[in-house]
Amino acid sequence: MHIVDKLFYLRFFAPILLIQSYFYKIQRQIHDIITDLALISTKSRELTAENDRFSAFLKSNAILGLDQKVQLLNHQISEKVDCQQCGNCCKTLMIVVSDEEANAVAKVLDQKRQQFDEQYVEKGSHGLMIMNAMPCHFLKDNSCTIYLNRFEGCREFPALHLPGFQKRIFTHLMHYERCPIIFNVIEQLKIDVHFEKDPS
Repeated sequence: MHIVDKLFYLRFFAPILLIQSYFYKIQRQIHDIITDLALISTKSRELTAENDRFSAFLKSNAILGLDQKVQLLNHQISEKVDCQQCGNCCKTLMIVVSDEEANAVAKVLDQKRQQFDEQYVEKGSHGLMIMNAMPCHFLKDNSCTIYLNRFEGCREFPALHLPGFQKRIFTHLMHYERCPIIFNVIEQLKIDVHFEKDPS
């Protein structure tokens, strides 16, 4: 197609595409963002059966671009949730610590590794190490005091940016009550994938 023809079609169709985009935004339902942990806890209990059905729905339906939908929602909703006002993951998650991470944080704290282990970690079978307290020792005023050296589990949480959401839905629902980002992403996702909330 000649460049002049392309410009004509662009000039003709661009306003139509803009109008379609505008109406899509109007038609798309938007879930109201909830950040109050007490309210999220209440709604989580109320929606247990619905979430079980949603998990089954995701596992039994091949939803095109599901990971991309989740990652976009994660980006949009994370911008509206102030993690430093929440800090609930740092208060309630049991964090696994690797040898390399323990060495790195011990160095930052100017401690010998043995001293770090005795003060901060609990050792289980097969050499598994976890933080020995909740809230986390390194949480102060809802901020992480070792943020640049925080553990991998902390870096990844809530892990909505990772691929394979369909396979990890059970884990995300475990944290649904804990994290406002997960809660709101899942509630908006129900709308976006046309999940039938009321089966009756």
